[in-house]
Amino acid sequence: MPDALFAHARLAPIYDAFDGPRDDLDHYVAIIGEVGAKKVLDVGCGTGCLGVLLAERGLEVVGVDPATASLEVAKAKDPEGKVTWIHGDAKTVGEIGADIAVMTANVAQVFLTDDEWNRTLEGIHTALAPGGYLVFEIRRPDRRAWEDWAADTAHDTIDVPGVGEVEQWREVTEVDLPFVSFRYSYRFSDGEVVTSDSKLWFRERDELESLLAEHGFRVLDVRDAPDRPGREYVFIAQRD
Repeated sequence: MPDALFAHARLAPIYDAFDGPRDDLDHYVAIIGEVGAKKVLDVGCGTGCLGVLLAERGLEVVGVDPATASLEVAKAKDPEGKVTWIHGDAKTVGEIGADIAVMTANVAQVFLTDDEWNRTLEGIHTALAPGGYLVFEIRRPDRRAWEDWAADTAHDTIDVPGVGEVEQWREVTEVDLPFVSFRYSYRFSDGEVVTSDSKLWFRERDELESLLAEHGFRVLDVRDAPDRPGREYVFIAQRD
């Protein structure tokens, strides 16, 4: 079940306003170019920022997400229908012969059971052409990002075009490692407050490498995330 932040009718349309310029997508674009991929599968594509960016550069893109509200935002950015948008998860996609699959931001950490993660890797393996690549980022557990989140009690207010002023704040609600739960709250100009609860699995690097190998992926490289140096790993793996 997608978090309200992505699935709620009032929250999905304001997601991009609070998410900022998405400089984190630059290294995905660079890696896609590095491996020479022409067909991209964006797993957990959300509001379509990366998918639309890649389609504008002439790549064939398939974006899949379980949150209908986010997909509606994505489709609105793609009036010519250059991207194939799919409602579902990685297993929904099927054999599409993608050259590369990507999971940006926190997508790789939202799978909270081994079954969910295994299902995702199986779906991606099926969707990729032989020799295709899987790229995703994951926060380093030793960096303990949740401590920074808990210390940040600021409230941010943004005047969202077509919506008005929206106030946002975040609180960490539970730390039960390897799981961390937190809540975003949004107060709209009409006084309504909408909350979104999230939980992430902070997996260790060696555990992820083993799981990838079990599902037919060979880890080629684990890099530092250029937008969050020392805080995240970027995995680059190749399908058998």
